[in-house]
Amino acid sequence: MSILNTKFKKWLVPLIALLLFVGLAVAVMQKPQAPEVTFTTLDGQKISMQALRGKTVLVNFWATDCPGCIKEMPELIDTYQQYKDKNFVVIAVAMPYDPPAQVANYTREKNLPFAVMHDGYGEMVKAFGDVNLTPTSFIFDAQGNRLQKVIGELNFAELRKLLNQKAS
Repeated sequence: MSILNTKFKKWLVPLIALLLFVGLAVAVMQKPQAPEVTFTTLDGQKISMQALRGKTVLVNFWATDCPGCIKEMPELIDTYQQYKDKNFVVIAVAMPYDPPAQVANYTREKNLPFAVMHDGYGEMVKAFGDVNLTPTSFIFDAQGNRLQKVIGELNFAELRKLLNQKAS
C-alpha cells in the first residue's frame, strides 16, 4: 500500500500543476465578453449589445466638460461616417455626473450621428467595470469579444487599421 501511495504522490503534484497551467492558459486566451446591457438613447431608442452582434462596436464613455473627449469627438464622428456602412457602430455614453440638458445640447449642437445615451444612474459605468475616467472606450468584435479597452483619447490611425482588418 505504501508503494501505491508513493507513486500516487509522485504523480499528484505534476498533475495538479498541469491542470492549473491549463486553466490559466484557457483564462488568458478567453477574451472578455461585452456585458449584456441595453442602452437607452437620448431619443428613447433601446439598443442591446446582443442586437449588435455581427457588428464591430465602439462604446465611448465621455463627458461634455472633458477636454480629451471634446478633442476626439470630431475624429470619432469622421471615423463613424467612414465605417458605418461596414458594420461599425458607435455608442457614446455620457457620464452620470454630466447634466442631462448639457449632454442633449452638445449632441444637438455637434450633430452627433451615432447613438448617444446619458448614464444617469451609472448602470453602464458599473456594467463596463466601474469606468471613472473619460474618455474611456471599449471596442468589441462581431462576436461580442472585447478587442480593446482604451483609457484616454483614441488613436484613430490604429482604430482605422483595426476597422479595415474587420471589414476585409
